[in-house]
Amino acid sequence: MQELIMYRSTGEKGLFIEQPPEQQKVGASEQATVTVTIDESQTYQEMDGFGASFTDSAAYLINRVLSPEQRTELMKRLFDPAAGIGLSVLRNPMGASDYARTVYSYNDLSEGETDMELNRFSVAHDEEDIIPLLQQAVALNPAVKLMASPWSAPGWMKTSGSMITGRLKPEYYGVYAGYFVRYIQAYAEHGLPVYAVTPQNEPLFEPHHYPGMLMLPEEQAMFVREYLKPAFVKHKINAKILCYDHNWDRPDYPLAVLAAAGEAVDGVAWHWYGGTAPAQSRVKLAFEDKEVHFTEGSGGEWIPPFEQAFSNVIRTGIEILRNHSKSFVLWNMALDEQNGPAVPGFGRSTCRGIVRIDQQTRELTYTLDYYALAHFSKVIRPKALRLESHSTHPAVTTAAFRNLDGSVGAVLFNDGEELETVAVRLPGEEPLTFSMAPKSAVSLLVKHPKE
Repeated sequence: MQELIMYRSTGEKGLFIEQPPEQQKVGASEQATVTVTIDESQTYQEMDGFGASFTDSAAYLINRVLSPEQRTELMKRLFDPAAGIGLSVLRNPMGASDYARTVYSYNDLSEGETDMELNRFSVAHDEEDIIPLLQQAVALNPAVKLMASPWSAPGWMKTSGSMITGRLKPEYYGVYAGYFVRYIQAYAEHGLPVYAVTPQNEPLFEPHHYPGMLMLPEEQAMFVREYLKPAFVKHKINAKILCYDHNWDRPDYPLAVLAAAGEAVDGVAWHWYGGTAPAQSRVKLAFEDKEVHFTEGSGGEWIPPFEQAFSNVIRTGIEILRNHSKSFVLWNMALDEQNGPAVPGFGRSTCRGIVRIDQQTRELTYTLDYYALAHFSKVIRPKALRLESHSTHPAVTTAAFRNLDGSVGAVLFNDGEELETVAVRLPGEEPLTFSMAPKSAVSLLVKHPKE
């Protein structure tokens, strides 16, 4: 007899609730209004996992505003695969992003200065809050993989002379490649191997109120092909290089970089702030040997009501996985009661963190993003293989995976307006039949008995 673990989310007061056995099934499969078939013979991508970012702001809030007891409990609930939800991918800014208390790089100089040998390179800033939290995360979950993305090169390498706006000057391409090498080496000295980097966060966006850097596809292709990849080879660095790191609405960018940089690029990183998830598959179809990663998506006040916001993360997460992504990474791990801190001059922030930490009261609140990630990360573990899954009703969507231990994890979402009775069919097993309320999510973990 198979063992079934089921989690349900039916609304703001019923998020990711484990269902006791007597509440799991509601009747015979003949009563089903929807049939979901999982085909274990057809497999797709291998998962790295799910996670978010220890931005400067998030790391500060967790490491310094919370009490040690709160911090220990939070980290366990985030990263421990048994006692928590087992997050396993962390994508961190290399230097300041929009969610930082100051604008900083790892090699800040006075106006007019240069440092071609990177003698003044230092990750001392990260040693205060970010690195200790990363070390705790890896201790709690050794499967954790670290990604890194710069919002900007140090200002002295850029046309603007600042981390705000501007482009990387061609004469600094080699120095900037060395900057990546130094970062990876410094993190390795702290016991933190870097799994993947992107050359630039959101290279087509040049914000005027926080760090950013315009990097056109031909520039990125040249930087990666002629400088970054050779530097990695020279220094025996195995970190993957993922191009683009921007929205679904411009697949022409990664297509151009992959065509020009070829073997120097391992895959493509995507964000959800424009376009739709099938863009991932379009590029994958053109370059089948390249990986697909989803590296940033933030929730926020632009989708304010609870149901729409929760549904958006679950719905889009399933789409991201069904379009070949090996990762599903949201944005800030923590923000405060003002949706910050953000860099000086940023203005009003509307983003939502995985948790909220009130700087005045120290109250810790788990947001809907935590429970949405839980639906995925609790049943789909690192190295799981995606399986073919098909629903007879377009309103009920699903993503299914086979874990290394042979268990099958599946996330289902009823995007319709009607109560549905869903029968999930696995090869050689009796159908699992249960009800799904409108706009509800169900996660299943089906464990087969040991022979």
